Amino acid sequence: MGYYVYILLCSDGSYYTGYTGDLNNRLEQHLHGKGARYTRWKKAEKLVYKEQFEVRVDAMRREREIKHLTHKEKSELANEKSR
Repeated sequence: MGYYVYILLCSDGSYYTGYTGDLNNRLEQHLHGKGARYTRWKKAEKLVYKEQFEVRVDAMRREREIKHLTHKEKSELANEKSR
């Protein structure tokens, strides 16, 4: 079992960053309006980035790093990972 840090693109062009131990279940929650309050308001559209970690604290640390990035830096991270 691992932990994931992920970035979702929302309908207004903003990004939501989170971490989870069950990525598929968490994505379903976000996409069906049952995830975080932010994604209920902003309507999560799609997963644009993910990283896997063995240890939860590492995923939490990386989530915090990503949350401090600018919108442009998050876009670059998502684009880099999709190549």
